[in-house]
Amino acid sequence: MNIIKKTTSPLAQVIKSSPDLMLNIKQGDLVEGKLLKRTPRAVYFDLGKIGTGVVYGQELFNAKDILKNLKIGDAISSKVADMENEDGYVELSLSEAGKQKTWQAVKEIADKNEEIKVKVTAANSGGLIAMIEGMKAFLPVSQLANEHYPRVDDGSKDKILEELKKFVDQEITVKVLDFNPRSGKLIISEKEISSQNIKDLLVSYKPGDVIEGVISGIADFGAFVRFTDNPKIEGLIHISELSHRLIENPKDIVKVDDLVKAQIVDVKDGRVTLSLKSLTENPWNKIEEKYKAGAEVKGTVTRFNPFGAFVALDPEIQGAIHISELGGAEEMKKKLEVGKSYQFKIDSIKPEEKRIILKLAK
Repeated sequence: MNIIKKTTSPLAQVIKSSPDLMLNIKQGDLVEGKLLKRTPRAVYFDLGKIGTGVVYGQELFNAKDILKNLKIGDAISSKVADMENEDGYVELSLSEAGKQKTWQAVKEIADKNEEIKVKVTAANSGGLIAMIEGMKAFLPVSQLANEHYPRVDDGSKDKILEELKKFVDQEITVKVLDFNPRSGKLIISEKEISSQNIKDLLVSYKPGDVIEGVISGIADFGAFVRFTDNPKIEGLIHISELSHRLIENPKDIVKVDDLVKAQIVDVKDGRVTLSLKSLTENPWNKIEEKYKAGAEVKGTVTRFNPFGAFVALDPEIQGAIHISELGGAEEMKKKLEVGKSYQFKIDSIKPEEKRIILKLAK
């Protein structure tokens, strides 16, 4: 018995019998249908009042895994690809229906601002890959919680990747940050959750407060401090706030696991910035009591830069000698050597700029 009849167009019959129904059905909609018949080149579905749907061609190949275990009479959702093809059937897409249902599920999660657990499946230098509803989601490094942020001294992408690989096969709790079905973009965030929790905890802290903490990580731009009285809170001491003197590497001042006292500089958007140097006396306030313009001093060259050389006069104070005083970059490296001490003459002192200008003593 031939089940599929190609007499009057199924769509035309529906329009005549139920014109209002068709106003609510359009290309791209999801419809429910029951498996009606299989052939080597097409699969047919009973869509009820809508008519008969068909899956064929490339779409039949794309949906082979979906159709594999489907039996006659089984119901399944599909997406309307064409309201009426040349044979009068409603052309369907099963694979696209699956994607659309997934995106609808993602939208519901985002709209409800839900926290969900995901399993990390892969990592790259930019972040982590996880799965949501069978779809790949990307968690950028910037959206990791503070405690998971890779602490890499030199910002090396290879080192960051090594740190991120440690999360593969682990479960983390995230929120949907952004998604776009057209581009296939799905961005998730762990930071969104931790930031809100931290905001609640930070209500009892304000700028000026002094906290005790442990150095939990060091990067080239500063040091991270975990509060001892509230370990969920982690603040950052920028390199410029570690010491009154110029430093090249935060490790010159602190080490991981050091116990420190720091002053809160700012609390904003769930982030805390701290300062070590604000709790120590500024040596530049009394600099002119210790050093005088015109006096000769002994100093150690600490580093070169395009403008000259920095010279440590004591543990807290550095001076600078301009390259013009040395006859150029090549001459500078002939006259001075990093790590060695020389006699200098103080040309000028500018406490407000934290600058001592030096010349080589004759």
